[in-house]
Amino acid sequence: MNRIRICWAFSWFIILSLPLIWSATLFADAGDPPARVARLSFINGTVSLQPSGANDWSQASLNYPLTTGDRIYTDQASQAELEVGSVAVRASATTDLTVANLGDQFMQLGLGQGTIRLRVYDLPEGDSIEVDTPNGALTLLLLGDYRVETFPDDNTTLVIVNNGSLEVSGGDVSERVESGQAVKLTGTDPIQVAFVSPPAPDDFDRWCWERDLRVTSSASTAYVSDETPGYSDLDVYGTWDEQTPFGPVWYPVGLPVGWVPYRFGHWVWIWPWGWTWVGSEPWGFAPFHYGRWVFMGGKWGWVPGPIGMQPFYAPALVGFVGGPEFSVGIGAGGVQAWFPLGPGEPFFPWYHYGGNYLRQVNATNIRHVTNISSLTDISSVNSLHFVNKSVATTVVPTIAFGSGQRIDRRVIAITPEQLARAEVIPHPQTNPTARALGGGKPVPTPAGLPARATIRAAGQRQPGVAAPGSTAGGGMANAAPRTTPWLITRTPLPPPNVPFSDQQQAMRAHPGRPLEPQQQENLRAGKPAGPMRDRELPPHPAPAPRAEHTQPAPKSESRPAAPPPSGGKH
Repeated sequence: MNRIRICWAFSWFIILSLPLIWSATLFADAGDPPARVARLSFINGTVSLQPSGANDWSQASLNYPLTTGDRIYTDQASQAELEVGSVAVRASATTDLTVANLGDQFMQLGLGQGTIRLRVYDLPEGDSIEVDTPNGALTLLLLGDYRVETFPDDNTTLVIVNNGSLEVSGGDVSERVESGQAVKLTGTDPIQVAFVSPPAPDDFDRWCWERDLRVTSSASTAYVSDETPGYSDLDVYGTWDEQTPFGPVWYPVGLPVGWVPYRFGHWVWIWPWGWTWVGSEPWGFAPFHYGRWVFMGGKWGWVPGPIGMQPFYAPALVGFVGGPEFSVGIGAGGVQAWFPLGPGEPFFPWYHYGGNYLRQVNATNIRHVTNISSLTDISSVNSLHFVNKSVATTVVPTIAFGSGQRIDRRVIAITPEQLARAEVIPHPQTNPTARALGGGKPVPTPAGLPARATIRAAGQRQPGVAAPGSTAGGGMANAAPRTTPWLITRTPLPPPNVPFSDQQQAMRAHPGRPLEPQQQENLRAGKPAGPMRDRELPPHPAPAPRAEHTQPAPKSESRPAAPPPSGGKH
């Protein structure tokens, strides 16, 4: 698939913007959130989710953005699909799959049991994909079509390369597997690699190939980068119009009465972004995490970002509103409110970012703006005129917002006079409940699964398992207990997220703000989280102190602060 499709109408924008984006990429801050996530793009049957930092499971939601540490399980007769840039990951029934690590150029999956297929539509130079199994780590070397099937009860893994090339590694073993070949992996220390005949395709293979056809034949690649998750859904659920002042605009069809962007779905809490929108529409991913919305000719349309740029994920491209003069009068608990950003309007993240992140997340999601710095270097957000604020502000009780409830069922009507008193604020001042992590109904832990899959470096021996050739303890050498599925990795993993219960404690001082990277590091080390250092635009006053703590808030938290010249947080 062609990754660089630049319309001549916007070539001037691309030429002016590329040096900025290249510079931003070269000097990206190590604490920046990743620019991509894994969209849960298809659910059939019963699919459960265990978010990073949580011990409990919940019912998975279509369009949920998965990132490092998140885990899904497909029950019997169930299937799921993840979209990650130019990669589709499809899981068959009874599959335990963890997103072990996900960055801008690296994806690492942990397969504890079950079957997955990976279709790699494109693999740019410098990108890497790794699949960790109990019997070895698989590094995909070329674009292509791969199947991996793990049988934990037999301590074996079957790897099939329909097209492409991969490398199997574990301990001192390294073996290439090419197109048309299959291998059976057994054991752990060391692993054994045996070439076998590829089995005949089954129903899962055929379903995957049908899903591939939707992607490879999509007409929306003429308007949207083919690295944008969910672009193929736009063909089915809407129409394109190129003759607009904003360039190509996509108009969804079949909308319910009262539909506005960011109203039909729910809010979830995903670190490091914090509050994140999950749309309930079947097409509800790309238009809510990329681009901008416009109300034109009596209908809503989505304006994607420039097609020649790498798409840059945002948790929700909205402006939150509130302030001391905004009152709805629903009693205790208060309300939360927001509106979709329009074309040319800046997005200011409510989570930690540094250096060039602010420019990147705006430049890649806005057309017709040649100087992103002039757009974001402002001293007062409330001096801007947000075109969608008066026509698409959604207001709900705080309890519905903070606990992952369906928003469209809890909308509160307000008057224009009430809305006129609302100010733009950096984020809702409410912390998530545990229900907001997954956003779905709580479900029991899937039968037979461990609390967490454990991933280890290649060659590292599992505690309690005898060394190769030994029968110490009366057990079989290399036999891993079923309750502890260790997965062999070639690439070291990042540290795990701090348990959500610990994060909740630390966030009490600044409700609604996700912890910063340094605070997470402090908690991992058993230290207090420490203060937040990022500045906000517009600034929030510090929360009122509790009765038992009467010391005044630091002045730096209560006075307005312009953003740093670079547009980032420090």
